[in-house]
Amino acid sequence: MITIGQLAGYVGVSIKTIRVYHDKGLLPEPDRDASGYRRYGAKDAIDLIKIRTLAEAGVPLARIRELRSATDEEFREALREIDDELTTRIHDLRETQGRLRRFAAGQPAPVPAEVAAHLDHLAGWGFTPRWVELQRDLWILVFATHPDHATALFRDQAGSLADPALRQLFLDYDRAYDLDADDPRVDDLARRIGEATRERYGPEGRSAPPELDTASGIPALIQDTVNASSPAWQRLDTLIRAQLNA
Repeated sequence: MITIGQLAGYVGVSIKTIRVYHDKGLLPEPDRDASGYRRYGAKDAIDLIKIRTLAEAGVPLARIRELRSATDEEFREALREIDDELTTRIHDLRETQGRLRRFAAGQPAPVPAEVAAHLDHLAGWGFTPRWVELQRDLWILVFATHPDHATALFRDQAGSLADPALRQLFLDYDRAYDLDADDPRVDDLARRIGEATRERYGPEGRSAPPELDTASGIPALIQDTVNASSPAWQRLDTLIRAQLNA
């Protein structure tokens, strides 16, 4: 038989913690011996290890107390559930750790991994840093406001950029930023984009993903953000809409 201090030292908890477990009904408090000391046995040590392990796993003390009266099968099932919860928490913590490390490296990635990889490709394709930053900000907005549709819309745009001819249109759009709104090159680019859009989605956009429906609010969200950046881009949008609605 061992004292409370010896039990605490063996299991790795404080005496105060053991007394809390006594008060909460988690660990039976043994009677005092003739010398006035409470003595603990091997079963107490085993029970205390179980309690400490469950508590460290985040199981509430009230739940631990309930498990004291559980059958062996009920206890095993509870352990399986706790293990599943721990797996989820570990996954979440690793994601958080990854974000912290990216922040520490000065490279926060507030977008899904496939979007972040796509943004890296943009620079390699020759897009300006301004365009890459704008695309990052746009996808943050889209994923925040329309999470159910954002992935499909992103993949549709990424698919467009996989086509060299369409990618060149995006590059020309990027470079039109500094043009005067009345520059003839704006009119030519609008014509080419209109033709490419009709070819890709049909005259009325029938093959476009549902996320491009104006009712979703996503196109307006994107285009309003883009237009605010450049008068030339604003006029491009006006000309393209006029072509597609003709």
